[in-house]
Amino acid sequence: EYEGRHLLFGRKANGWEYVSRRNARGVVGVLGLDQRRQVLLVEQWRFPVGQSVFELPAGLAGDEPGREDEPLVTAAKREFLEETGCEAAQWISLGEGCTGAGMTDEKVTLFLACGIQQIRDQSVYGIGRESIRVHRVPLPEVIPFLQDRQEGGASIDFKLFAALYLARQHPAYESDIS
Repeated sequence: EYEGRHLLFGRKANGWEYVSRRNARGVVGVLGLDQRRQVLLVEQWRFPVGQSVFELPAGLAGDEPGREDEPLVTAAKREFLEETGCEAAQWISLGEGCTGAGMTDEKVTLFLACGIQQIRDQSVYGIGRESIRVHRVPLPEVIPFLQDRQEGGASIDFKLFAALYLARQHPAYESDIS
């Protein structure tokens, strides 16, 4: 076993290797839909894959000193504001799932955020060394937009597709944002 600053690299008795986060109790992702039926996507450079990735606004829960027991929805609200400059009036949990069950015990909880209001307006968001660009894409154009970006060399985080699918199952997807 090896412990890094943020990660624990472990091995089960049968030799299976895995990674756990040492400094967080969960991961959150937010599908933000505004009143004009636009999806808020974030784009940022991700060093592990060596390229820009289009993602949901997302982050860790319980990773800040003194906030180890931070509720997941509180972390989602914080991350959404940090990465998009927006707040939302309604928060709906879409579900939880594994991110890479063959490599990590990490799970992500996805949320649908409705009733979005821009609080901060700037060209780049994030904290520390993050450099996050926000894209507002009309809902019917999200898939072609992402395909176009992928053809241009960007990567797409698949959690984005999961959130779009799960949101369609919720009544707020149609009623509260139209």
